[in-house]
Amino acid sequence: MDYIHKTMNLNHALSGPCLERTHLEILRAIDQRGSLTAAAKHLGLTQSALSHSITKLEAHLGVVLWRREGRRLHLTQAGNYLLGVANRIAPQLTHAEQHLRQFAAGKRGTLRIGMECHPCHQWLLTVAAPYLDVWPAVDLDVKQKFQFGGIGALFAHEIDLLVTPDPLHKPGLRFIPVFDYEQVLVVGPGHPLRSARFARPEDLADEVLITYPVPIDRLDVYTRFLVPAGISPKSHKPIETTDIILQMVASGRGVAAMPRWLVESYAGRMDVWAVPLGRNGIAKQIHLGFRESDADLDYLQAFITLARDGGGLGPASPRPRASPSPG
Repeated sequence: MDYIHKTMNLNHALSGPCLERTHLEILRAIDQRGSLTAAAKHLGLTQSALSHSITKLEAHLGVVLWRREGRRLHLTQAGNYLLGVANRIAPQLTHAEQHLRQFAAGKRGTLRIGMECHPCHQWLLTVAAPYLDVWPAVDLDVKQKFQFGGIGALFAHEIDLLVTPDPLHKPGLRFIPVFDYEQVLVVGPGHPLRSARFARPEDLADEVLITYPVPIDRLDVYTRFLVPAGISPKSHKPIETTDIILQMVASGRGVAAMPRWLVESYAGRMDVWAVPLGRNGIAKQIHLGFRESDADLDYLQAFITLARDGGGLGPASPRPRASPSPG
């Protein structure tokens, strides 16, 4: 019975936390400083407090960590084992604390970006490179699966930043316009509209319209150009890749609707031409959306500032100003 009680008491004693970071730091300090006195001074403890802390740990674990021989301390086998653990773990804890302080200060993390803008992947590359140079402790992760559900992904904390041309203002979210652009019709060599000042909706009635695989109700060429005029193209062909779309247009297989800056970035590589959609053109803006609760994150705001100030577009032709976004 006594054995059972002792075993229960021992199990109870060992079940609670006993090994603390302080114990690890004490062993490392003694090993590095060479004496209790120097270790205590280094750790800001009295010598008696330092000794008491280790004595209490030894009693709790039922093991001796060091032995005194005159003025010198000798670690036991158990003490040497714990010193090895301390030398592995303590630097990791210090490193973790530094990282957590950087998280708290908004200087470290992973900026998860959701895309609701197919052509903006190429724009994003021009922003990402200088951003990563300035923020070496922050990683970028682009989530393409939220092309049509970015708002929900923001609320669900699956992404931190949403790139979208169509902001949906909701309580708790904030959208900031970062650059203006013009949505244009793209035609190939020899196309009748190549010399036109602008395209009219009826000009597309006999055309194969090539677009990104986006629902029609989210395509500006439909919602702001064709549908109001009651016009439909001869056929509609969705294609995922920008290069293939432009190659199809350059080969005379159809026309496309894209941002002017994207078309002009292919100048010299493909024989395509940008034509305004309508007399006044279609002005658009790319917005970056984020949670209001993250507004103070330095690395998030730095990305927005870089995108807004530089736009990632480099030298650009004049772009029409879009009307200010509400909110």
